[in-house]
Amino acid sequence: MSGEHTLARRTRTRRLLGTIGVTALATGAALVTAPPTNAQTPAAAATAAVTVQPDPSYRADRFEGWGTSLVWFANATGDYPAEIREKLAELLFDDDGLALNIARYNIGGGNAPDVKDYLRAGGAVEGWWNAPAGTTREDTDWWSADDAADWNPNADATQRWWVDRIKNDIDHWETFSNSPPWFMTASGYVSGGFNSSEDQLKADSVDDFAAYLAGATKRLEKAHGIKVDTLDPFNEPNTGYWGTRLGSDGRPVGGRQEGAHIGPELQQKVIRALAPALKKAKTGTKISAMDETNPNLFAQNWNSYPQDVRDLVGQMNVHTYGTGGRTSVRDLAKAADKPLWMSEVEGDWGDGQSFTDMRPGLGLAQQMVDDLRELEPKAWVFWQPVEDYDNMKPGGESAKGGNWGSIQLPFSCTSADTLATCPVHTNTKFDTARNFTHYIKPGDRLIRTDDTSSAAAVSTKGNAATVVHVNKTTSARTVTIDLSKFGHITRDATVTPVVTSAAGKLERQAPVEVTGSRAAVTVPAQSVTSFLVKGVSGVAKDAALLCKGHTYQLTGVQSGKALTVADDGTQLVIRTAGTDAAGTGQQWQVRQISGDTGNRQRYVFTNPAAGKRLAVRDGAPVLEADRGHRDKATQWIMSTTGDGTWTLVNAATGRLLEVGGQATTDGAAVTTWTPNSGSNQRWSVTDVTDQNGSRSSGL
Repeated sequence: MSGEHTLARRTRTRRLLGTIGVTALATGAALVTAPPTNAQTPAAAATAAVTVQPDPSYRADRFEGWGTSLVWFANATGDYPAEIREKLAELLFDDDGLALNIARYNIGGGNAPDVKDYLRAGGAVEGWWNAPAGTTREDTDWWSADDAADWNPNADATQRWWVDRIKNDIDHWETFSNSPPWFMTASGYVSGGFNSSEDQLKADSVDDFAAYLAGATKRLEKAHGIKVDTLDPFNEPNTGYWGTRLGSDGRPVGGRQEGAHIGPELQQKVIRALAPALKKAKTGTKISAMDETNPNLFAQNWNSYPQDVRDLVGQMNVHTYGTGGRTSVRDLAKAADKPLWMSEVEGDWGDGQSFTDMRPGLGLAQQMVDDLRELEPKAWVFWQPVEDYDNMKPGGESAKGGNWGSIQLPFSCTSADTLATCPVHTNTKFDTARNFTHYIKPGDRLIRTDDTSSAAAVSTKGNAATVVHVNKTTSARTVTIDLSKFGHITRDATVTPVVTSAAGKLERQAPVEVTGSRAAVTVPAQSVTSFLVKGVSGVAKDAALLCKGHTYQLTGVQSGKALTVADDGTQLVIRTAGTDAAGTGQQWQVRQISGDTGNRQRYVFTNPAAGKRLAVRDGAPVLEADRGHRDKATQWIMSTTGDGTWTLVNAATGRLLEVGGQATTDGAAVTTWTPNSGSNQRWSVTDVTDQNGSRSSGL
């Protein structure tokens, strides 16, 4: 599909942290390999029990991996003494560290040469332009993408040191922009407009901005011998975050970072300009968009794009600083048949700077679980795992300090510093994140689970699985891993827990034997556990929701009423299910028409009594004769978070089957609408074949 990345991993040159790496950490968050213990012996009596059932019948495409943007930390530390830079690189990219394999390079905008720096430490990322001597903020019409003298090939040396250092560790490169250069902005500053809700990119600078991004990307590729897969021209563009405030002397005093409001209409113009600019630059980089701050706002922007703009986007990027609406973006991506990245998130999840408090680690872990389950992304990317220690300490960003970043060190260190005078700290987020990044690997495939505290994946070869479980409670918990959805379980199958808690980090316990398709393990309070499952493969015959020869009833979650053929034989309505739970107008059979067992396979739904199929015509769901070509309007993609309910995405329109107006009365119309994560867009699916007493051809 468009924008799809190659699955072949590049050669990685990695080093383990080793003894030196562990002792250099300024906290107790060292890498621990515990002696084998009996994983079924609890430290305290378990007060709750959870059964987790990973289901390989619903699986995503191959996971591309875990990543970070470089931005401030790379800009701040790229000229640090070698031992400090190497320590950070090991913690971020080595196998014993976070083992990241995706990097997002920030194409800096850059303020005018005569503007005194007022941005946060590391925030002033140098632009790729080369201004003539004496250029001031008032000079805005001097730059030309076609004039080599207007480019600075040596720009941004500190962030680019990191590009060279990690390029053998990185499988996927993305470039992105926080702000256009100052001379393309309405305010003349890269920190945003004087009105943060008005477009900051000047309308007559759209083509120049596109050429600037494409040109910088091509120069980055050529200078460092890398291949940039995607370029996102925006960062949280349709927000009011990015504003510049002037002090009494007329000089800027805030904001503290690059940013630009670019509304949906202007976004479309940038995307249309960027496609030919990338072609002219002779780079194979695809457009990604639009790195909006949360899923709901992403959906609002995306739904405003006309089809020609959507077609130019090779990858959809969303942040999850707001957590509502994840499933909406999931379904939009499936309908567009495009890869989806969770391309940025960070947070505190604690109460003041701490390197031992488990709450930040547990908060991050639950965020990762929720993102993986609800978004089904192909990649998960940190904002930046390295933060400025001085900004996070009490009295820095806040009175209590904070826990942003998994790794903290001062962004003010000098060439004379050492690890002793510029110490590197890790907090519990560093530890719990590795429960994911070490065991759900690039090439694995995310699969469904029925537990909201767990995420799961099957291995690249399909002969193993990983379940990551978060226990945020203050009591130990018995977790039973139910493997009955797998097609084959070997006699020697085992589940090995790897536990992170206040008592230890990534402690590998003794393997637990699988008995009767199950293995039970007691995990500590406030812990994250990776369950490494060996000896499973395939998909059980009865695992899939929809089976050949079966008949189903679809019931609206919000209405509690069944999807029913209207009396005219063409429209769809809801009605109370009959006493036999399967009146002829409420019976549905399915035929799989594309894909294997996966989360993007497509189905045709038919009502056997009427001999008609479910389609969308002129924006409305209808029943039509099931003959002739089954075009996209007759195709439906089913999505779930594992909670037992499903959305039905129409492949032609990208809209979901829903109960219009959240009605509950019998005879209310069933319509389609853009994904909004509403309960009136979710359906429970019940197999009523046995109640009918007959079977007919299905999948």
